[in-house]
Amino acid sequence: MDPVIFPENLECEFYTEEKCYITELSNSSADPDVSIARARIVPGVTTRLHRLSKSFERYVILSGTGEVEVGELPKQTVRSGDVVLIPPMCPQRIKNIGKEDLIFLAICSPRFSEEDYEDIDT
Repeated sequence: MDPVIFPENLECEFYTEEKCYITELSNSSADPDVSIARARIVPGVTTRLHRLSKSFERYVILSGTGEVEVGELPKQTVRSGDVVLIPPMCPQRIKNIGKEDLIFLAICSPRFSEEDYEDIDT
């Protein structure tokens, strides 16, 4: 792999069916081991219950306040600086319970692909 710098470009943000906004910061075949996305959830919104079939995902909370559900763990409040570890096939969702946007990094290894995503919301 060659060294590269990807400048942040928030103009590339897009809305997903999962009910959040995503900016892909790094998701390239040149770096298949990991992807990094900036996720943004507006106040009061809960993402759809889903799981990733192959990727281990980490949420790194940057700002805002959320309530996360991961696997069999009880719902927990998360804030700036918190890290959530989510193994493959683990049901997950997060709700913005604050008054400002909830922003976090979603770091997946191996890198995220659409085929990896499974919506399990009823």
